[in-house]
Amino acid sequence: MASTGTGLRIQCDDNLQSMLVGTVMRKIKSRTWKKQRHFRLQDDCMTIWYQSKKAGNAHSTFSVSDVEAVREGHQSEVLLSIADEFPAERCFTLVFRGRRGNLDLVAESAEEAQSWIRGMRKLIENVENMGERERLDQWIGDWFKKADKNRDGRMNFKEVRDLLKMMNVDMNEHHAHRLFTMADKSQSGTLEDDEFVLFYKMLTQREDLLRVFREFSTDGQKLSLRDLGEFLRDEQLETGDPQTKAQELVDKYEPSEAAKQMKAMSFDGFLMYLGSSEGNIFDPKRRGIYQDMEQPLNHYYISSSHNTYLMEDQLRGHSSVEGYIRALNRGCRCVEIDCWDGANGEPIVYHGHTFTSKILFKDVVSAVANYAFKVSPYPVIMSIENHCSVEQQRVMAQYLTLILGDKLLKSALDGRPPIGLPSPHELRGKILVKAKKIGGLEESFCGLGEDSLTAEVSDEDDGGELDEDGIHRDSLRRRVMKSKQRLSKELSDCVVYCKSVHFRSFKHSRIHSRFYEVASFTESKARKQLKEAGAEFVYHNARQLTRVYPSGFRTDSSNYNPQEMWNVGCQIVALNFQTAGEGMDLNDGLFSQNGGCGYVLKPGFMREAERRFDPDNPQKLDGYQPLTLTIQVISGQQLPKVNIKEGSIVDPLVRVEIHGVPLDQSKQETRWIENNGFNPVWYDTLRFTIHAPELALVRFVVEDYDKTSKNDFVGQYTLPLSCMQQGYRHIHLLSKDGTSIPPSSLFVHIRITEL
Repeated sequence: MASTGTGLRIQCDDNLQSMLVGTVMRKIKSRTWKKQRHFRLQDDCMTIWYQSKKAGNAHSTFSVSDVEAVREGHQSEVLLSIADEFPAERCFTLVFRGRRGNLDLVAESAEEAQSWIRGMRKLIENVENMGERERLDQWIGDWFKKADKNRDGRMNFKEVRDLLKMMNVDMNEHHAHRLFTMADKSQSGTLEDDEFVLFYKMLTQREDLLRVFREFSTDGQKLSLRDLGEFLRDEQLETGDPQTKAQELVDKYEPSEAAKQMKAMSFDGFLMYLGSSEGNIFDPKRRGIYQDMEQPLNHYYISSSHNTYLMEDQLRGHSSVEGYIRALNRGCRCVEIDCWDGANGEPIVYHGHTFTSKILFKDVVSAVANYAFKVSPYPVIMSIENHCSVEQQRVMAQYLTLILGDKLLKSALDGRPPIGLPSPHELRGKILVKAKKIGGLEESFCGLGEDSLTAEVSDEDDGGELDEDGIHRDSLRRRVMKSKQRLSKELSDCVVYCKSVHFRSFKHSRIHSRFYEVASFTESKARKQLKEAGAEFVYHNARQLTRVYPSGFRTDSSNYNPQEMWNVGCQIVALNFQTAGEGMDLNDGLFSQNGGCGYVLKPGFMREAERRFDPDNPQKLDGYQPLTLTIQVISGQQLPKVNIKEGSIVDPLVRVEIHGVPLDQSKQETRWIENNGFNPVWYDTLRFTIHAPELALVRFVVEDYDKTSKNDFVGQYTLPLSCMQQGYRHIHLLSKDGTSIPPSSLFVHIRITEL
């Protein structure tokens, strides 16, 4: 069986050799739960196996491809809690992809810890650098191991039959046996190594791709540079010289040296090209930072998190610094911090007046300092909801200043009175505080600032957390809405470009608002405004920042649909990052472009106030040009099994959803295919008219059809219409958690035309 381990030169790597032998380490879950486990790297160099010392044969495994990063030392709350017991040089944390919990470990010595840290990082790097063919070989190898029940390195026909069920294939026994016999070249009655690879390739023969290949091939055997050039020009709508591009693809993807010599592409090469990033539905040119990053901050959508500290629900959920680390590592650029007075003069962060656990404000600030710019250089906004006494506000200001140092923006750029918000480019590497402020930005330049160390601000100045009935979230505490809060000058001085204010009306804002003022809307208040005055809302957001956050009634941490808020240009559309589902799929889809940097430039008609764009009437816009999007859903490949019942096979259907202005909101479905999650074929065509293409997101959802109950979710993929490549494309599906599930994919044909 092909193993990625061969490419690692294990013999030359002492760390991997040590991991193959295995190590006893402590698995830590809390200050009191510390248990010894034996950890070992399997021979495939892709799987970590671990066993309890006491539990006999009880063991678990996880794949290296599930691990996102290795943190060294006391870099998790759990390891910080036992810092007095185990030194940092013996501790490390494995961080998993998606929403899975971390694995905190303590080695017996600093040397053993380093061996695992360096070894795991090498393995992760190897996975990230794997080519398409290596990934496929790895996947085939994983299936072989799952099916080889008696671990003898070969598979009999019964094991093959069981494997087909695991792989979502409903195949009659006669056909399965015929493939098995054809692959069994040694006629031993079992399949081993290369014979299994051959069996897999016969099983996964892509008739859909073969059809396309033969349509463009002059001789039905290969694609000459001219054949391939015509395919790229006429079907894929590639720009530039098609012959030059064809030669590049042959050089890059053709596995056969003989075909390369003939300047041609074989079917295997064609398969490799269409399975690569260039054959992907997402345009690779839009993956990196391609947008103008020198526009004012309010001209961008900003990836934003609500109640960032929560890992679960809003009533009893666990609060954790990990929430900030995960959000920032996903490209989030605006995090929320609810601050309350804590014991011993230490401000704490939690969801006030609930049973959620509490964490220290200084630990949150440290996490933001450490992780703010790991994945994006552009500014991070700390949205502070301040419930603290003046004394603890001063402590907050001290922590912000001491811990963040030069990263904290404490004065206007260039020291000049500004006339508008600076750009993400100008604010690179800076952390901005959004909170209440005494007075305005201008006063700090005119010497008119308050001399006293405190001042009173109205709760109304906050614009803060108002629920559906216009009652402050503190209503349970019978507080009067317009009560005064004393604000410390030290904390007020940390606020520069993001002063929290109460929203009165669009008319009031037009006359009185300053560019650095930020109003916050609950989702229902924002929805009311956008329905009554959508064009006014767009105009407002062309001039200043707006934050929208989920209703207080969403105690389960569910999310609203962010698209309707983006339609009116709201920039800081805060979502519960800890909760998977449609809301986060759309957020991930929008921010997957532009380098995943957390900033996406709004369309020109939403940045220019005089254009007066109305999302309810996009056809009134100057330069209005609707599009027709035609999607032929051709086939699916190796869809994951969702029902764990023995012998259950997926009955897949594909739903395509358009998320955009109200006129564009639409969804259509293919037929469902009975009992085939392995290689279903549809050839179903879906057509959509899109009136505001610049705002449209396209979401592909695969479900397991069930006529008696709700369909089960299988996978999804969301991307902006503007990032879609045309022609024959693969869509690599994501799990509910937003992580990849290779090699699950859809094969589609895309055409976008002017109406």
